[in-house]
Amino acid sequence: MADTKDYYDILGVGKSSTQDEIKKAYRKLALQYHPDRNKTKEGEEKFKEVTRAYEVLSNEEKRKTYDQFGHAAFEQGAAAGQGPFGGAGGPFGGQQGPFSYTYTSNGQGFDFGGGVDPFDIFEQFFGGASPFGQRARRPAYSITISFLEAVHGVEKEVTINNKKQKIKIPAGVDRGSRIRFDDYDVVIDVMSDERFGREGYDIITEESISYPDAVLGKELSIETIDEPIKIRIPAGTQPNTLIRLSGRGVKRIRGGGRGDHYVKVIVVIPKKLSHKQKELLEELQREESGDSSTEKKGRSWF
Repeated sequence: MADTKDYYDILGVGKSSTQDEIKKAYRKLALQYHPDRNKTKEGEEKFKEVTRAYEVLSNEEKRKTYDQFGHAAFEQGAAAGQGPFGGAGGPFGGQQGPFSYTYTSNGQGFDFGGGVDPFDIFEQFFGGASPFGQRARRPAYSITISFLEAVHGVEKEVTINNKKQKIKIPAGVDRGSRIRFDDYDVVIDVMSDERFGREGYDIITEESISYPDAVLGKELSIETIDEPIKIRIPAGTQPNTLIRLSGRGVKRIRGGGRGDHYVKVIVVIPKKLSHKQKELLEELQREESGDSSTEKKGRSWF
């Protein structure tokens, strides 16, 4: 069942609270419901609840997403193609919230503990005490991969405990994804790519066109994560229009399918005009105002 309690209410803080205030609130509640102090089942569930809330609100990007879309942005069902806009994706759709991918040699599955391990959060405050009593700690290692390696998947050779071995990183991982192997976890960091932006499983790019191209339309070659494709910019395209390329986004780790690629159209307005360009625009201005007389020829937008 999805969370319904407001994360701010769970921690007892306001929406305008600072990160320090959120951290202090979590520390107080975590101590109160720490299973070594509160051995009830209710206390254990409460500890998990405050940890989930802290995981989201302590991360600026997750907090912004939560403030805008609420719990819907972090529900498991969002991975099935329904973004927080309520439709099939969107420029911020396809996110799986705090859920992270888990991989083992015996099969694949998901770790629904979230992108941040609650034990790791607790240890940041309390110096390594396990909040659920006995728990074997798994070693975790970090690895940095390129943007396209994260998108398409990659095999990497790593050295762990002085032993070289190959690991497979599946297509679709993102910054902060935690992959579980038999004896250890690998936390993924992803380098930025100046050509592409990413929101969940969706890709965002920008294309600049001139004012005449926006008015008259134009065919453009768009670079996608797979290959360049040609699209038609419709006549009359407005600034900051988003053009959706369905199924051209990142492969979903779970459930199959892919996100979308969104092209944001930037209309470039010239700062300097030739005499001829200025005359033509002035003529257009008179046409639109319904006045074709020459007495207003000196008036201009520029």
